[in-house]
Amino acid sequence: MKILPLLSKHIVLVFCSLLMFFPFMWMILSALKTKNEIFKVPFVLFPESPQWQNFASAFNSAPFATYIFNSTYTSIAIVLLQTVTSALFAYALTQMEWKGKNSMFSIVMGTYMLPAAATYVPSYIVLSKMNLIDSHLGLIISSAASVYGVFLFRQAFMQVSKEVIQAARIDGASHWNILWRVMFPLTKPTFITFVLISYVQNYNSYLWPSLILQSKEKMLITNGLRQFFIEGGAYGVKWPEVMAASTFTILPLLILFFAIQKYFVNGISDNGIK
Repeated sequence: MKILPLLSKHIVLVFCSLLMFFPFMWMILSALKTKNEIFKVPFVLFPESPQWQNFASAFNSAPFATYIFNSTYTSIAIVLLQTVTSALFAYALTQMEWKGKNSMFSIVMGTYMLPAAATYVPSYIVLSKMNLIDSHLGLIISSAASVYGVFLFRQAFMQVSKEVIQAARIDGASHWNILWRVMFPLTKPTFITFVLISYVQNYNSYLWPSLILQSKEKMLITNGLRQFFIEGGAYGVKWPEVMAASTFTILPLLILFFAIQKYFVNGISDNGIK
């Protein structure tokens, strides 16, 4: 009788998985259809004859290679900065004694409740005074800190055994060595989890980059995809090409996710005992 509850759980999980995966499958299959097949009634899921040339046509219709490169390198730079700044702040909160650290942490976490759009105007003014509007450097600097990263690393560092930290201090290790040679290896799944989440978030960022980046050659993939939709695919004129462009722009994220998804299981459950 125990097999029935287990089977029911697996059926529900499979159904939910298919439900979540269907939009991606529909997008890929639509990229292989003709325009008439997309709007055909009754609905046809699979194309009669796959139109693989839609991918080449979409890729050559706009500088998607430039857009993907811009999103990739800016996202990597932002992730590196966020990882370092968040880890340093979290280490100071958990391993160092200083007056007002609890109040500081409360203030920082309080800012997490603010909508991101509330920071756009003051951030734009600061960047304009620094002459960093319409530059990737301005985008990277303005995104160098992550409140979520501080919270995630703080929770992970708090689970590291105090005996391990004390042993490192007795051996004469500095704060820098303790952070990167002791705590980093023990909480590596948390770092990898944060890197993936932060990278996906910054790669998919749209509103803030669209406000400070005006030059076409500096656009990110999200802005470039919208530009392509307006210029070449607006109102269903080239829906197969739009679906093809959407497919090969998110493909790097899917590959990255499937490559390191196992680290999500123990992302913040490491207790520091090895």
